[in-house]
Amino acid sequence: MNLESLIATARQQDASDLHLEGGLPPAMRIRGELRMVGEPIPAQSLFNFAREIIGDAQWPHFLERRSADLSRTLQGVRCRINVLQTSRGIGFAIRLLAPFQATVEKLNLHPDLKKLVTHPHGLILVSGPTGSGKSSTLAALIQEINLTDTRHIVTIESPIEYTFRPRRAYIRQREVGRDTPGFEQALLDALREDPDVLMVGEMRDPETMRLTLNASETGHLVLSTVHSSNCAEALQRVASAFPAEIQSGVCAQLADCLLAVISQRLLYRPELKIRVPECEVLMASHAVKNFIRNRDFFKISSALETGADHGMWSFQRYRAWLESRKKWHIPDEHPEPPDTEPSDIPLATDALPPMPITPVAGRKPDPTQPPATKPGGRIEIEPIEGGFEKILKKLE
Repeated sequence: MNLESLIATARQQDASDLHLEGGLPPAMRIRGELRMVGEPIPAQSLFNFAREIIGDAQWPHFLERRSADLSRTLQGVRCRINVLQTSRGIGFAIRLLAPFQATVEKLNLHPDLKKLVTHPHGLILVSGPTGSGKSSTLAALIQEINLTDTRHIVTIESPIEYTFRPRRAYIRQREVGRDTPGFEQALLDALREDPDVLMVGEMRDPETMRLTLNASETGHLVLSTVHSSNCAEALQRVASAFPAEIQSGVCAQLADCLLAVISQRLLYRPELKIRVPECEVLMASHAVKNFIRNRDFFKISSALETGADHGMWSFQRYRAWLESRKKWHIPDEHPEPPDTEPSDIPLATDALPPMPITPVAGRKPDPTQPPATKPGGRIEIEPIEGGFEKILKKLE
């Protein structure tokens, strides 16, 4: 028995989480329910697992902090792993991420969410309880930008969960603890790195929240997550994280930069045998902005209920849309390789794989290079002066 075999078993059981504790059998969260399977695991085995996966270089830091956050690809499954010290020894909390690149379609989200990332600047918050798929939704929005727009994206995560292969966008991913000492330093650095889009894995403390709000006010599109059960609570939590004497200023700043809040929870659909996100979407209308400035968060729910014309969705309306939906993405029906970078993210000393170069409009193609075409796709021909007349003469 090793960690990889346990993760392979969890994947076979369609588990979203795997919990390991010394002297207890493995516990798997399957369709939202926690189930214990197999025999108890000795504490010494978990100690050996931890020592192996953390590595000798980071082991002293783990002994000092008594916890470690990391991400690994094991048995072909991308996992977010938290190693922690408990009364029984060393324990594991492992999140098994989706085996495909998250997109709006593949997560069965409403297609209107794609419109949010077309804005050049502002703040988009994704909220929900633990295990509700916030990181997947965030990754889907980033992937939407990656597939449709040429923007510079910087992500700050702890740890990196989904790795992105640059398509149209130029993407940099930084992991807290490995590539940067903390969210605060990474956000300060990002403002000097010419970003168009910033993705902050989680707003955990007032300083991170302050820098995130500042970044969204200075011409950047910023996406982040916060733990809450609905949209109004998410905004209230951001405001209440600051001292009372500056909350008015924070609320004014939040109202100015906010684009939307997405609150979600996972709903199991037995006929599909999958869990799908059930969302509440709050758009930053003039009324909502005024409620935030005046700290009237209790009025936001009524604005959300009557804001369908502004693109808002209450949980009830969204559930009605789910019931009427006919086309679903079932991961097991169409297996495909994940559209990500190699499983082991290269370090700064490693050679990075070459990026495909996108032709620039107005630049003549290199005659020594063959044209890049996709099988079955259309051939793009760059117009040149007099080109059409030359073609007609050849046909005569």
